[in-house]
Amino acid sequence: MYRCLDVFAQMLRESRFEIERPLAGLEIELNIVDAYGEAAMRNAQVLAAIEQPDWATELGQFNIEINIEPQELGGDGALLLEDDVRTRLNHAEERARSQDGHLVLIGILPTLREQDIGEGTLSANPRYRLLNEQIFAARGEDLHLAIEGVERLDTHADSVAPEAACTSVQLHLQVSPDAFASHWNAAQAIAGPQVAVAANSPYLFGKELHRETRITLFEQATDTRPAELKTQGVRPRVWFGERWITSVFDLFEENVSYYPALLPLCEDEDPRTELEQGRIPHLHELTLHNGTIYRWNRPVYAVVDGVPHLRVENRVLPAGPTVADIAANAAFYYGLMRVLPYAERPIWSQMSFQAAEDNLGAAARHGLDARLYWPGMGEVPAAELILRRLLPMAREGLARWGVDGPVADRLLGIIEGRCLTGRTGASWQVERVRAHEEVSGDRHEALRSMTVEYIERMHTNEPVHTWDV
Repeated sequence: MYRCLDVFAQMLRESRFEIERPLAGLEIELNIVDAYGEAAMRNAQVLAAIEQPDWATELGQFNIEINIEPQELGGDGALLLEDDVRTRLNHAEERARSQDGHLVLIGILPTLREQDIGEGTLSANPRYRLLNEQIFAARGEDLHLAIEGVERLDTHADSVAPEAACTSVQLHLQVSPDAFASHWNAAQAIAGPQVAVAANSPYLFGKELHRETRITLFEQATDTRPAELKTQGVRPRVWFGERWITSVFDLFEENVSYYPALLPLCEDEDPRTELEQGRIPHLHELTLHNGTIYRWNRPVYAVVDGVPHLRVENRVLPAGPTVADIAANAAFYYGLMRVLPYAERPIWSQMSFQAAEDNLGAAARHGLDARLYWPGMGEVPAAELILRRLLPMAREGLARWGVDGPVADRLLGIIEGRCLTGRTGASWQVERVRAHEEVSGDRHEALRSMTVEYIERMHTNEPVHTWDV
């Protein structure tokens, strides 16, 4: 792995990378449920029915994932991307129904029970089994999940399967090596506002916890550290980071320095020989290792058609509630990422790294009710920060991407609508569950009824801020 790191450093110095292109790619994870809104362990059958190469398994048997090829955002590209995603999801839903399944875009499936999560519910992919074994070998003890929110969850698990409860949207942005640090720093700075306005994971195992419970669940479910190592300050495998960076090399160097390899898999490629002979090395060990360190903004090195490139992979967003909402979240992010990294006085020179991390924690816990810090504003309600400062910036960024005005207006109007109404996927879920529970007196039945309603509204593609309660 150190040889890979040395070769990577040499490649960065010699600028052997594809330069920045305005391409946006995304991955969307989904849950599979039955007709009653309960988790259905059918991903193998559903994938076989979909029969498309852009679909893949995820960690749990009730998860699948679609990978959307990078596309241009300019003109009506964002609209075409949204239409493309809807078409693919509609086809997949139709095929899932043939297997008595339905697909759901949601951060955490509200009806998920503890008995749905165990080693037996992991997907058949050998990589997941190996990952599970390695994490628990490193821990040497069961996983303790303790989340203090509106209610309290305190439970134990004997596998990494609780991680499968987290279904997210990952946004990819290709950048040049020289511009990587400014883009990564900018993505870190806006992680809190992103989560506040997109929160969609208020329930886990029947408990109302955080507005975006997925954040703390993911951090806890993949933690390889026993209690002793936590107290010694050993870094977790899911983390925000600890400082602003000056180069992409900083992140890969931290990976190798701080984290033992979880997947002991090696390739025959000698990266130095490849480079010396004029070929581009894939740096297999370095990239495999990077894939087991779950930064909320992850660096990605990849080689396509013999040309290497770098991407920032933004991982903070939950799936759903609708494709329109996902497209709006993406437009908000990509718009900001066209402005903040290029600012004359960078945002990361005006706020501490800890403030950015605190923003993410507050946003995950409270959603749009969070108070977030921003330079020049101090600590303000999330909705105020987004409306007054970030939306105008995102609009300018989309214009720089060349996005058509009406397309930008529609997508950013969805973000604005959530801020003005205070309604996110999370707040809608909570209001509906409380209303159902008043009638039935049964929390799980309330969660199930809400989930069925949610799925119906998801298919309308009407953004969540317009959903009535």
